Amino acid sequence: MTATAAVVVLLGLVLAGGLWLVLTGARVTGGPSFSARIAPQLRSVEVESALLAGPGRRHTGHTGPGPVLRGLAHRFARHGAPSAALEKRLVRAGSGTSVADYRAEQLLFATAGLLLGVVLGLTGAARWGTGAGGVLLAAAAAAAAGHLLRDHLLARRIRARERRMLAEFPALAELMALSVGAGESAVGSLERVCRVADGELTAEFREVLAQTRSGAGLSHALQDLSARTPVPPIGRFVDGIVVAIERGTPLAEVLRAQAQDVRDHDKRELMETAGRKEIAMMVPLVFFVLPLTVVFAVYPGLAVLELGF
Repeated sequence: MTATAAVVVLLGLVLAGGLWLVLTGARVTGGPSFSARIAPQLRSVEVESALLAGPGRRHTGHTGPGPVLRGLAHRFARHGAPSAALEKRLVRAGSGTSVADYRAEQLLFATAGLLLGVVLGLTGAARWGTGAGGVLLAAAAAAAAGHLLRDHLLARRIRARERRMLAEFPALAELMALSVGAGESAVGSLERVCRVADGELTAEFREVLAQTRSGAGLSHALQDLSARTPVPPIGRFVDGIVVAIERGTPLAEVLRAQAQDVRDHDKRELMETAGRKEIAMMVPLVFFVLPLTVVFAVYPGLAVLELGF
């Protein structure tokens, strides 16, 4: 199949997709659904993507391409990762994005990748004659890459946030230990930390304080923090505080010990990273510098031997 035929097939697919979107939008915007009509009486709240809500779409009928995009996002969500696991990852990332927002962003990333793949495929078909198969393969690969890119960005944000929390943890634990040693309670030390500090872990401590002020126990709020943030040092920190509160052991010593454990862990991580970097530095030395040194040392001798004979 030539490049011209591939372009014709692609234009036909785009036309079919546009007609399908128009028909779907016309069907959806024909009038408010039954659930939309009875929602005010039931005081229900529709959880949907903020990306799909237009500026004027609050109490009126759905207009524009928003319903179509929402339907695509919901269909896309049925074939994605489980919503509960995704919601936990979004909480770990400290993102205010809902699951529906994230699904819509994944759909947008995949669509952008699809368009880029089509452009690259048509360029390859025009220059190298790859044909319609190459165009379709490039489009599918680029769409999958766009979908995976959004997931990679989320995982990267989770790792960066957890690294920041570990970096903040020793200083906050020492400050809490000083506050407890000065006679304040565990809740009072948390309040002092939240007043004078700022960061990712401090935001989690503010959430703990909000739960305690709403009536939850401190132990329960700290265990929720450990569940939201599955970082081993913070989990040990929470367990130590809970055990100290329940058994009446000195809390200041527990906090100092937890801070020292995190500092020791950071030292071990630094030594392991230095060891890996040292081994990585040997690769260019062994495979590039050493062969060149041997060549420079041996070649003059070989040249002299050839001249002698």
